[in-house]
Amino acid sequence: MEKPFLMLVEDVFFPSEGRLVMPTGRIERGRVRKGDAVELVGFGGDALAHVTDIDVSRLRANEANAGMNVGLLLPGAMAGAVERGQILAAPGSIGAHVAFAADITLLPEEQGGAEVLTGESLDFYIRAAAVRGMVTLPRETDALQPLHMGAVTVKLERPVALEDGQSFAFRLHGRAAGSGTVTQLLH
Repeated sequence: MEKPFLMLVEDVFFPSEGRLVMPTGRIERGRVRKGDAVELVGFGGDALAHVTDIDVSRLRANEANAGMNVGLLLPGAMAGAVERGQILAAPGSIGAHVAFAADITLLPEEQGGAEVLTGESLDFYIRAAAVRGMVTLPRETDALQPLHMGAVTVKLERPVALEDGQSFAFRLHGRAAGSGTVTQLLH
């Protein structure tokens, strides 16, 4: 509750004939109140808005806390900017990034793990975001084999809200291939 507000955008609805937009999702941390300013982060759609109302199980509430699934009613001007995979957060509490260093672990071959090479294009799943990215291995490493771990750098096609220690999963050629943890945000 003491950490700054952060909510995953898992779906977006348009009640009131476009006068409002309602991103829905789970509050990961903190608290939000009716009237609070929130920042939309990720996919280049960064914007600020004030919470008009809070929907909790089709009932209006004055505030919502971490762990709750809610809908936040925002002004209709946000309608074109909000999409699944972004986050709503306390202004200035988190940024969007396209590059990061990470430690990754590949699944065993029978579970979808495959050899990963520098320049390989992977599908990354970070919170509710799905975005394509290119992986770069350290110079001394030719390839990572199934069941191996390694340090890599990743460059995403679109900016995503990221933090140090953020966990993620990735797919290679449409199959689950492994998981990882962000170790450093790069600029």
